[in-house]
Amino acid sequence: MITISREALTCADMQALLYDKSKISIDQVTMGRIEKSFRFLIDFSKDKIIYGINTGFGPMAQYRVEQKDLVKLQYNLIRSHAAGSGKPLNPIQVKAAMIARLKTLSLGYSGIHKDAATVLTQLINHDVTPFIPEHGGVGASGDLVQLSQLALVIIGEGEVFYQGKLQKTEDVFNQLNIKPLQVHMREGLALINGTSVMTGIGFVNLFKARHLVNWSLAASAMINELVQSFDDHFSKELNGTKKHKGQQVIAEGLRLFLTDSKLIRKREDHLYNGHHSEKVIKQKVQEYYSLRCVPQILGPVIDTLTYAKTILEGEINSVNDNPIINFEKGTVYHGGNFHGDYVSFEMDKVKTAITKLSMLAERQLNFLLNSKINEILPPFVNLGVLGLNLGMQGAQFTATSTVAENQSLSFPNYVHSIPNNNDNQDVVSMGTNSALIADKVINNTFEVLAIELMTLSQGFAKLGLEGKASTRTQSILDKVRSILPVFIEDNSLYQQIADLTDYLKNNDIQLVEL
Repeated sequence: MITISREALTCADMQALLYDKSKISIDQVTMGRIEKSFRFLIDFSKDKIIYGINTGFGPMAQYRVEQKDLVKLQYNLIRSHAAGSGKPLNPIQVKAAMIARLKTLSLGYSGIHKDAATVLTQLINHDVTPFIPEHGGVGASGDLVQLSQLALVIIGEGEVFYQGKLQKTEDVFNQLNIKPLQVHMREGLALINGTSVMTGIGFVNLFKARHLVNWSLAASAMINELVQSFDDHFSKELNGTKKHKGQQVIAEGLRLFLTDSKLIRKREDHLYNGHHSEKVIKQKVQEYYSLRCVPQILGPVIDTLTYAKTILEGEINSVNDNPIINFEKGTVYHGGNFHGDYVSFEMDKVKTAITKLSMLAERQLNFLLNSKINEILPPFVNLGVLGLNLGMQGAQFTATSTVAENQSLSFPNYVHSIPNNNDNQDVVSMGTNSALIADKVINNTFEVLAIELMTLSQGFAKLGLEGKASTRTQSILDKVRSILPVFIEDNSLYQQIADLTDYLKNNDIQLVEL
């Protein structure tokens, strides 16, 4: 059980709630703050003009709403803004967004009735996830459209995914004995005005990206084994001279992975032994960058993810709606905490970092497939008859085109603002777009790594190196070959690529942590 309280919600808490089936609760002190905020707003708003309480929204804030219509105003807001389009967000993304929304509402600055928090908690614990289309948010006045789809469910309308099926909210509520929220004063605006969707997707991206770093690190270690490279490029001594934590973490991960490898060589035994007098040295003095510079390439990636974790933890524990109801100070503050620039910028950096990771995988794959470069494997790691068989040639096209798409998707949304809302929202963050495009880049990269690992499996078989490979390499080879056995005759690979991609997404070898 993860308890929502005055304590910060951590990345580890999010992982437990999303992947370990933990339940969520709200402690009584927190519920007390929610109640105090609500009661204060009821009294404070009676003779004052407060945005979104007794005024219109956005550029219509200059129009006062009559007392008799205040509740209708909130319902109108939710229903009018539930206007998304496109394919639905997946359930894990929606659940993450719901947790993020519950946390910010629990801080006691939103003026909501406690029933809103109760319904949201019930939805999370029953794994009922609202239908939320991917398109709609500009990430400035929060994720208005996507969060409206969530709010629509909280008031008992719309559709939800439950037990793998899209169903009417009303039917699922009746089945689970959940009572829809009856809006009191501010629940409409409080539910939809914030950064919770981009933040939730950001956490899911973070967990998947960590898997990618570990799998990329594993593939990089394996390719170094395949060519029997020297160990100094990932040594503690060399990497310790560069003062970046990420680089040192990746180098340590390579050392851990290769602990018991009999293929990695020491320079002292070969090039430093005083036995070389030839003018042209037959063995490689040092490897291509894609093999030798792994700590320097993946180091910035892990550092980027680590900083993104800090930003996302800060955002999920922040008040990110408007206005802010401060019962302790006895007033209401108007501002722009709903603006998603922090998350937008981090998601842009994450997708750029992962694109670079996919580029590393593609270059390593090219090294394996190009016999003129590696000088130890047949073209396209073809184990059949050259000319008649084609090996991994077709799969390379897939990897190359996918990396090219990643590169195109890496243009930052952080600097891509389009004013809207009658120019009231004249500078927006596009944070949800950033998070969703980062998700696309991450998913693409799993596909590229699947193809690289399949190619490594073929390469190890061709060279007969398994008996000398590290324990971790052998374990990965065994798994890859359970999906795609070593092959000589050509067969279609699309299903095996999909199956291995799914395996990589759902399993982490935990070499490095954020």
